[in-house]
Formats: sequence, structure tokens, C-alpha cells
Amino acid sequence: MNFDLTEEQQQLRTLVREFAEKEVAPGAAERDQSEAFPIEIVKKMGALGLFGLPVPQEYGGLGADAVTWALVMEELGRVDSSVAVTLSVASGLAGGMVTRFGTPAQKERWLPHIATGGMLAGFALTEPSGGSDIKALRTTARLADGTWTIDGSKSFITNSGTPITGFLVVACRTDEPPHDVSTIIVPADADGLVIGSEYRKMGWRSTDTHEVVFQGCRVPDDHLLGERGRGLRQCLGSLDDGRIAIAAISVGLAQACLDASLMYARDRDAFGRPIGAYEAIAFKLADMRVAIESARLLTWNAAWLKDEGRDYGAAAATAKLRASDVANVCAREAVQIHGGYGYTEEFPVSRYYRDAKVLEIGEGTSEILRLVLSRDLGLEPTT
Repeated sequence: MNFDLTEEQQQLRTLVREFAEKEVAPGAAERDQSEAFPIEIVKKMGALGLFGLPVPQEYGGLGADAVTWALVMEELGRVDSSVAVTLSVASGLAGGMVTRFGTPAQKERWLPHIATGGMLAGFALTEPSGGSDIKALRTTARLADGTWTIDGSKSFITNSGTPITGFLVVACRTDEPPHDVSTIIVPADADGLVIGSEYRKMGWRSTDTHEVVFQGCRVPDDHLLGERGRGLRQCLGSLDDGRIAIAAISVGLAQACLDASLMYARDRDAFGRPIGAYEAIAFKLADMRVAIESARLLTWNAAWLKDEGRDYGAAAATAKLRASDVANVCAREAVQIHGGYGYTEEFPVSRYYRDAKVLEIGEGTSEILRLVLSRDLGLEPTT
């Protein structure tokens, strides 16, 4: 097994790290406090080519591999998870669904705009009454006279109400069970699409997150994404990709916690010497390092399996489950190491602590991932 990154991957990681530290990190705390969407950062990421990384070259992107995408997610996650997830959802999740399942015309219409960062997109799957139960979808789409009419609502939809949102990929019922879920591309300006008020969140405060309501929302029949009645499989496959991205963001956040804690442990004196000289603190830092390295390797492994064209669903679930837990443990320990200062906004670890929690929820809760993995072991639930 070769864990060496290619020269191109190393160069890109360095480029993104420098960009993140210079352009993203300085305003992260202010954006978090004001809950301001980072539109200027999005434009700069577009100019740098980050939105085009997973987009195929024929549509203006770079066609980067999954390991490279994970490296980018980690570097952005080190400084601002909100920025990282904005990119992940637009290019990796929603844009990725168009790449995987779209017609040539759909790809030509949407992907070049995603690749430049001039357009964002969202993935409208979660519903108020369903949550993790995808099969409980209530949003419906009826086809008549060449037009889909969509009715229903979605919750916690990232990138749904930004000034440059172009479309949402919407999961809805189009047929009778059990093969009744389809995905439809809904342009942001579609009649009957209503963007609700923005959520006030504990973390990821500068992401754009809204409830979305479809009130007789009408789109042409050629906006069907992929095969009718295959939407559930499409969504689950795309969530595997999203789990690798969230795992990488988790690793980045955990690494930021270690970096900040190590610096503080060297600078903060207590009882006549730096607190890092005491085993109580030194061992916490050592455990953080071990946990981060294990989570990073799990994440790279899942991405590598995808690049090799092998089954990576269980590996993605494993990586996301482990990495999100590591992020939360490291964030908690970082606050503890900082003591009272860690509980204030003066140090970034308090923001990391708030941002970490949603990593155990988005793209499959930790409970759902354990269910996925137990079934992969052949352990079916009893009825």
C-alpha cells in the first residue's frame, strides 16, 4: 500500500492551505458571529478553480479524483467548516448528482456554471417529518402535459437561498411504492418554489440553510434527473460521496483543534512551566494525534476505493462515523486544554466545538451509519 501523495496532490494541498490561511481564516470568526454567507470567499474559490475540481473536464472542470477532493475538504475544514461544506454540497453533492445521472443537455446547462463558482446548488432530500428515514418521503411530483408539478417541503437544505443559487436536486415521489422515488432538477427561479426563513444554528453559522417549500412548483419533464423510480438508489449513492467529504472536513477540524491546543500548551504557563509539560495535557495531545491519523487514513482509504472503482459504501460510512466522532472528541479536549479561555470567543476552539456537532448528524447520523455497517456485516434487524 502506497500512502504517498502525487506531486500534483501535494502542490494542490499546499495551494489550498495557503489560500485557506490567507483568505478564509481571517474572517471566519466574524462571519460566524454575524451569520454572514461568505459570498466573496465563494467567488475567490471559484477563481482558484476549487468548485471545478470534481466537475468533468469537458464541462469546464478538472475531473479531480476523490483523494484530491478529500485533501481540499480537509484543508478548508481546518479553518472554516462552513466554507468547506458550502463547496462540498455545491460541487460534490448536488453537482455530483448531475455529473453521475444527468443527460448531456443537463450537464451542459448546469455544470459549467458550477465549475466556475458562479452558481451554487443544493440537495433537497431531508424532510420535516422524515429526517433520516428516506423512505418516508412525502414530497410528490406529478407529470402531466410535459410538466412536473411538485408539492411538499424539505428541511435543512444547504445552498438553497444564496444570491447565486442556481438549482436544487429534489427527491420526491413520482410512482407507487416500492420503486417510487425520483430526483428532479428544480431551478431556483421555478414557479412555486418558496425559500423559507434561514435557520439559526449552533454551528456552521455562515452556511446558507433554509426550509424549502414546493407549492405547485412546475418544471419541464426533461428536468427529471436519471431514471424515473431510481431516485432512492441515486440519493444513497451520492450520500456515500458526501460522507467522504464530511469525513475529510471532520479530520480538518480535528487537526485545527490539535494545532491550536499544541500552541496554547506551549505558551500557557502554570505552576512555573508550560502546561504541555504536564502529562495530563501532553497525553491528551498525544491521543488527539493518534485519533486524527486513524481518521485521516480511513478517509483516504474510502476515497481511494472510489477512485479504484471498487465498492466504497461501507468504507465511506466507516470513515465518516470515525472522523466525526474524532472531531467532537478533539474539539471537547481542545476546549478543556484552553480552560476558561476555551469557553470564550477569544479563541477559535469554541467555534470548532460548536461546528463539530453537526458532523455527527449531516450526511447520515452516527446511528444510521452504525445501522449501515451492521447490515453490511449481515446483521438484518428483526421484525
